[in-house]
Amino acid sequence: MTGWNPLHRSFNQWVAGSSPARLNSYTSVFLVKRPSQSKIENFLLRQRSVDFSYPEVGATAGSIPPDYTIDRNTIRLGKGWETFRQAASLLKAWEMFKLGWVEKFPSGTSTVEVGSTVAIVVNYFGFWSLNACRIVYVFEEERSYGFAYGTLQDHAEQGEERFSVEWAAEDDSVSYQILAFSKPGKWQTGMVRPLARSLQRRFARDSMAAMKRAIDAAL
Repeated sequence: MTGWNPLHRSFNQWVAGSSPARLNSYTSVFLVKRPSQSKIENFLLRQRSVDFSYPEVGATAGSIPPDYTIDRNTIRLGKGWETFRQAASLLKAWEMFKLGWVEKFPSGTSTVEVGSTVAIVVNYFGFWSLNACRIVYVFEEERSYGFAYGTLQDHAEQGEERFSVEWAAEDDSVSYQILAFSKPGKWQTGMVRPLARSLQRRFARDSMAAMKRAIDAAL
């Protein structure tokens, strides 16, 4: 990509003034080209022994902690049991991450289990980031299904995000919902916070659109 890019400028300034230890820490997250398959696999292998980057693990299932930005997004997918069943299956297949500019690894359909570690690769403005998350909890009930993952140390943000589908008893409607709390987890993210927030909003829009398209195609 050509032209002025604030992320590239911030990254270059930071690289010039960083110690080798600090540089190694952050360049596993922020990249100037798409990470190779082997780099992603090695990254995932390392992350399986890494702790969460925030103390309020599981808070999306209860009270959201203060000092975080909170995002709530929802879209109606349709009505009835079949819509709910299909939506839950799509969530289990990570359909909401099939966006083109966002990729989840391991790729393909993977089992949603507590303790599973995933890598999220994001491409924006000619820049790449490689982010580590771990599934915190999974719930499956008669009228709801979902799971949450939390950020690990090698993630641009700190916080937790829950993805769920809900089948409402009062009107038979089925909705896809995203609940997240976050704050910058890395120096670069804090410097370009408005851009980071823009990407979070874009992800929510695209994720909801992906689920709606998939449901419409399935029914």
